[in-house]
Amino acid sequence: MTIEKYLVKSASLSALFDKIKASGKVVQAPVKKAHTVDFMPVNAFNEITDDYIVTTQSAKSVAFPRVEKLFKYTKAKKEVTIADYAINTIPEVVMWGVRPCDAAGVSPLNAIFTWDVDDVIFTTKLKRTTFIGFSCQKSDACCFCTSVGGNPGATAGSDILMTKLSSGNYLAEIITEKGKAIQVLAPEFFEETPSEEKEKNLAQVPIQFNYLEIKEKVDAYFESDIWKAQAQRCISCGTCAFVCPTCACFDIQDENHGKVGQRIRNWDSCCFSQFTIHTSGHNPRESQDRRWRQRINHKFSIMPDRINAYGCIGCGRCSRACPVDMNIMEHLIGISQLAKK
Repeated sequence: MTIEKYLVKSASLSALFDKIKASGKVVQAPVKKAHTVDFMPVNAFNEITDDYIVTTQSAKSVAFPRVEKLFKYTKAKKEVTIADYAINTIPEVVMWGVRPCDAAGVSPLNAIFTWDVDDVIFTTKLKRTTFIGFSCQKSDACCFCTSVGGNPGATAGSDILMTKLSSGNYLAEIITEKGKAIQVLAPEFFEETPSEEKEKNLAQVPIQFNYLEIKEKVDAYFESDIWKAQAQRCISCGTCAFVCPTCACFDIQDENHGKVGQRIRNWDSCCFSQFTIHTSGHNPRESQDRRWRQRINHKFSIMPDRINAYGCIGCGRCSRACPVDMNIMEHLIGISQLAKK
């Protein structure tokens, strides 16, 4: 649909929230807890914080949670009874306060889960989720969305994007039919289009490298010593993958308690030393430099080839969260500066 633009007054945000909440939808929004800001279910507008650059964890857990029960099973003699995931119990969710970088991560994540076979649990959750994004007015040294094709006011992935104007009110861009449904739900809060453009109200994030060149460099320097140099500090903790909006590696495990059990899906990471270990004991990525190379190669070469989407949206979460201060933007700049072969 064509993007529609409205003015939403700052004083109307809490009333808009209340109207959405009263419609029966579950609302998740950024909540500040000690030193972290994360998406959590909220019941009142005053629980929400706007004091964050990005949330500590990404918004991907709304459709791809850290641990998820796929089905339950019961064994009785020679028979096994399976209770499938109850798709019809998945609620309508509104993710309030999503940054444009997080929203941009929805597309590659969806492409992964629908690449060869649709993951019905994931796609149903995504279909029942509405993303209300808020443009970025500030950034930090870890932000590099503009270097991977995004920007602090990008609309991709959001259903509604709010941008705070100099007046303190908001430009609301209605981007999708799900966003339109919110506007129709509470039309009294969406007023005539403001005359002020949003660009001057956005954070300034300088372009650090050309992401289109990274694929060429990764392919050309696959056997380079740069991977060893960059991975020297890595301790294989997997933090980068767990905070990343587009990382989708998972493991499947069965948990048994006598004759009752369940199959669960839980996050995994290519950074882990046992991620690629074979039953024979052979590990094709036994050293950390190979695992680091795989991480960059997957995001900037394999994913574009396979699903026509890049696996990095420049949020900088991995750099902020890394316990040994590895900075992916610095490493990508280093890769981009390698001489052409």
